[in-house]
Amino acid sequence: MRKIGSIFLLILLLTITAGCGEKPTTNAEGEDKTGEVKKVIVGTGTQFPNICFIDENGKLTGYDVEVIRAIDKLLPEYEFDFKTMEFSNLLLSLETKKIDMIAHNMAQNEERKKKFLFNDETYNYSPLYITVNVDTDDVESLDDLHGRKIIVGATSNAAVFLEKYNNEHSNKINIVYAGQGSDDATTQLKNGRVDATLATPFAVDFSNKAVDAEQKVVGDIIINSKVYFLFNKAESELKEQVDEALKQLKENGTLANLSKKWLGDDYSVESN
Repeated sequence: MRKIGSIFLLILLLTITAGCGEKPTTNAEGEDKTGEVKKVIVGTGTQFPNICFIDENGKLTGYDVEVIRAIDKLLPEYEFDFKTMEFSNLLLSLETKKIDMIAHNMAQNEERKKKFLFNDETYNYSPLYITVNVDTDDVESLDDLHGRKIIVGATSNAAVFLEKYNNEHSNKINIVYAGQGSDDATTQLKNGRVDATLATPFAVDFSNKAVDAEQKVVGDIIINSKVYFLFNKAESELKEQVDEALKQLKENGTLANLSKKWLGDDYSVESN
């Protein structure tokens, strides 16, 4: 009897130990994941219309957010969690490893490429146009903005582009950097404190419907940036897994459907 009891106890202990070996967790959709899971902190924002924002129900959503959630479903070995912050804090947070990647409509530039790792698969094209008040009729190009104020986000690709333009054109444009509240681009453009900004058609449509921004896009595309996720240099394996997931989302139509839902058209392919 003692021998049988000892065997039963050993089996019971092995069963309990085996059960403790799997760690349940949840992904960005709140679904259970089981096994060894690596947590990935994704830095994003809350004030980019249709890209990453808080909806009327208080939920973080938008194209970039939902693409991450779709990737999360395809990569059971990772758990993607969002951390929201001001856009100007994203790069510093990535550099200091407070976050592992950025999902915020990020385009490549040389300064970013020196410090960070971009994935290979673009998941969005972001066509930026000159955007003015609906009553403005004398602006069609950057040359028309010489001597005027144009507002952009600090450290944004639009800011980098305009700073380079100014270096090549004797600082003809007065660049203003957007803040929050009464200093944001929408408010300053509407009240006439600035003359223009650079924005996508889908952002303009959203702002006009949401807050009666009274904006319109004019002229040709100024920048048609390829959009990527941004990673720490050490996260090459994560970057490769995200690229594989994006390929699947392109092939099965998920990326195109998300773009149409949130951006009004399929911006997962390049505009003509």
